[in-house]
Amino acid sequence: MTTIRQSAVADYFYPGEAKVLSNTVTALLSEAEAGPAPKAIVAPHAGYIYSGSIAASAYVRVKPLAAQITRVVLLGPTHRVPVRGLAAPGVDAFLTPLGTVPVDGAALHSIDDLPQVVVNAAAHAMEHSLEVHLPFLQTVLGEFKLVPLCVGEASGEEVAEVLERLWGGAETLIVVSSDLSHYLSYEAAMRLDGATAQAILGFDPHVRHEQACGATPLNGLLVVARRKQLTAELLDLRNSGDTAGDRLRVVGYGAFAFFEPPHA
Repeated sequence: MTTIRQSAVADYFYPGEAKVLSNTVTALLSEAEAGPAPKAIVAPHAGYIYSGSIAASAYVRVKPLAAQITRVVLLGPTHRVPVRGLAAPGVDAFLTPLGTVPVDGAALHSIDDLPQVVVNAAAHAMEHSLEVHLPFLQTVLGEFKLVPLCVGEASGEEVAEVLERLWGGAETLIVVSSDLSHYLSYEAAMRLDGATAQAILGFDPHVRHEQACGATPLNGLLVVARRKQLTAELLDLRNSGDTAGDRLRVVGYGAFAFFEPPHA
C-alpha cells in the first residue's frame, strides 16, 4: 500500500487549485533572470505572495537541468515538531495540487545507518518548509524522485555527512530551504540579511538561527560546498517589506546558487 504525505499548506502558502498554482509558478519564473545552472540552491519558504519571486530566481536556474536531474535532495527546518537529527518522512510520496512526487526510498536507505537520521512522519505532516518548494520543482523538472529531510537539532557536520552521502552527480540537485531574519524593522533586517548573505557567500558555516531559520541545513551545505570548492552567487535578497508586507516587522528572504568547479 502506497503511503502519501498530503499537502498541508495549499490554499494557505500557495494556491490550492492546480491551474491557478501552475499559472502562478509559471508567471513567477517568467519574471526571473536566467543564468548558469547550479548544483545546489538555497531558497525561501514563505507564502508565494511574500517570497515566491525570490524563490523563482533560484528555480529559473534549475529549469535547463530538467533533462538530467532525476533526484532532488530537499532539506528544510522543522517549525512544529521538535526533532533530534534529520527526519525522513516514512512515506512513499508527497502530494501537491500539481500531482504526486515519489520519495527516493533507495536514497533514504543509503543514509539510514547514520545515527543522526531518523524517521518521523509527524515532523513532515504539517511542515511547510519543504512543501512550498515542490510546485516549483514540479514545474521546472517535471518528473523526479525526492529525498525529503526535516532538519531539527543537529550540527552542521552531521548535516554535511548526510549531504556527502547523497551528493551524487549531475542527476542530483541539492535544495536547502530557509528564510532569513524574522520580525525586525525593515532597516534592521536589511543590515542583518546583508551580513548573512556575505557569510553564505564566504562559506562560513556558523550562520545563527537568528539570521536564518534554516541555519542548520544551510550550515551543513556550506561545510560541503567549501570542501568541494564550489562557488556561490547571490541571486536575490529582499524581505516582506519589499514584496507584500509593511515595513515595521519584516521577514528576510534570500536566494543563492552554488556551482561545482568545471573539472567536477
